[in-house]
Amino acid sequence: MKNLFKTSCLTLFLVLATKVSFAQNGVTFLQYEGNEGPGNGKHIVLLAADDEYRSEESMPMMAKILSQTYGFKTTVLFAIEPETGDIVPNYPNNIPGLEHLETADLMIMLIRFRELPDEQTQYIADYIQAGKPIIAMRTSTHPFAYQKNPSSKFAKYDWQSKVPEWERGFGQQIFGQTWVAHHGIHGKEGTRALMDGVNEDAKHPILMGVEDIWGPSDVYTVRNLPETANVLMWGQSTLGLTEFSQLNWKKSIMPIAWTIPYQVEEGTEGEAFVTTLGASLDFESADLRRLIVNASQYLLGMESSIDHESSVEILGSFSPSPFGFGTFRPGMKVADFK
Repeated sequence: MKNLFKTSCLTLFLVLATKVSFAQNGVTFLQYEGNEGPGNGKHIVLLAADDEYRSEESMPMMAKILSQTYGFKTTVLFAIEPETGDIVPNYPNNIPGLEHLETADLMIMLIRFRELPDEQTQYIADYIQAGKPIIAMRTSTHPFAYQKNPSSKFAKYDWQSKVPEWERGFGQQIFGQTWVAHHGIHGKEGTRALMDGVNEDAKHPILMGVEDIWGPSDVYTVRNLPETANVLMWGQSTLGLTEFSQLNWKKSIMPIAWTIPYQVEEGTEGEAFVTTLGASLDFESADLRRLIVNASQYLLGMESSIDHESSVEILGSFSPSPFGFGTFRPGMKVADFK
């Protein structure tokens, strides 16, 4: 009987130890405590789970800037393959650590076509129910695709949803746009932000110090924005994939950044900032990094802290991979980014 008791205690200890180890910083999530700065005392959670635009590289980089330069506590969550513990961006069914959203003041999303277990998605649902602010980038206009589990209570989030009041899913209802098409030629045309002459809200705090953005990711088609959306920036396709490529004036301009209020069911009204830019290579643009930093402060009610001369310098190394399916680096662990 005594041996059985010891065995049971040992088994319980191992189970608890395993759970603790999987909850460690650098194992299933990446976390930086904030330095001194205007964001000190506030928590930003960044979701890096898309299978094309290498958010697993860009979100840790942005988390460092937000924490070390601006003082925010930041937590980065990844798509992780349970069997290996590797970051596998095309594994659509697991983003461990979403419970960190319970203490988040801001969520930054770059995810695509996820089909998470309901217990994970519930944290996102609770977050938007509370009306907390969101920054959504690139493929976050189509963050969920419920194909294998259409009976999920969150199947209404599917990008093609026909559920009343959730038509076209999470992206449309929260961010004002779902996936439509590539407006530019994917992989051949980039995006140039048009900063002069077409921006009716050039003095918006989010645009402070933002003077020039070019990125190799192409312009998305945007056609479903509601009247409540406030377009801050328009974009034009470029005839090539360098910052010196000419503009393709044969194509119309498209919104590439906007703010929009959102509210779900009987929840609290919140606000989101959306940009269709966001490939890891796009973040070589200092002004895109500034755009995200400015949006973070604006959404958190810190407009007075936005400084057009503040640093958005990359801390440490950042060598972004080309975007594309299957271009992620195999065998990545969360600790590799720590």
